[in-house]
Amino acid sequence: QVQLVESGGGLVQPGGSLRLSCVASGFTLDYCAIGWFRQAPGREREGVSCISGSDGTTHYADSVKGRFTISRNNAKNTVYLQLNNLKPEDTAVYYCAADVSGFGYYRTPGTYDYWGQGTQVTVSS
Repeated sequence: QVQLVESGGGLVQPGGSLRLSCVASGFTLDYCAIGWFRQAPGREREGVSCISGSDGTTHYADSVKGRFTISRNNAKNTVYLQLNNLKPEDTAVYYCAADVSGFGYYRTPGTYDYWGQGTQVTVSS
């Protein structure tokens, strides 16, 4: 059964940090592009970051550049998103997605093949 499972979300104060994990089962992430997306209540889904399947090239939305870091550990079939210096506007459900072609981009969520169920991140004092 193909599955992506996110974890690591929670409640954190402004300026705090979280590390989200995305673990795959039923397929290997080795050559997949992985994207992280988020959706806040009443807002459209927003692409946050992605990492390519070929050479590990990373991309970030301007809103998170310099604060978030995407990485992958193929041995653990896991991709991470490190969230630093969190702001209240980062509050959202965060989703990971896999594009088996290896070329998925965070601005084109329609190309992704598999999606996780999401993990809630709440930034509040």
